[in-house]
Amino acid sequence: MGEEINNCRPFLLATLERFQNLRALVTLGKIAHDTTTRALGERVSAHPFGHATRQRIGKYDVFSSYHCSRYNTNTGRLTPEMFRHVFRAVATGLQEN
Repeated sequence: MGEEINNCRPFLLATLERFQNLRALVTLGKIAHDTTTRALGERVSAHPFGHATRQRIGKYDVFSSYHCSRYNTNTGRLTPEMFRHVFRAVATGLQEN
């Protein structure tokens, strides 16, 4: 899986560059958070994953959430309200800038 993730980073960066006005990213799960952090040229240890966190990484505000997998939703690790909270934070954060 690590090789696949590494191979996809150039495509992620190319996609991000296509959206010149993009200011915020939402990562779903630790894998997405960590690979986005690495793709943006930062160390994961400097930007640890946490649900409902907001971190400035490069030119982006990165908002992270637990992945919305069946396991996370069935066990209550991620509730609908927790998920909505992340997206409200994005909307609020963009209004601040």
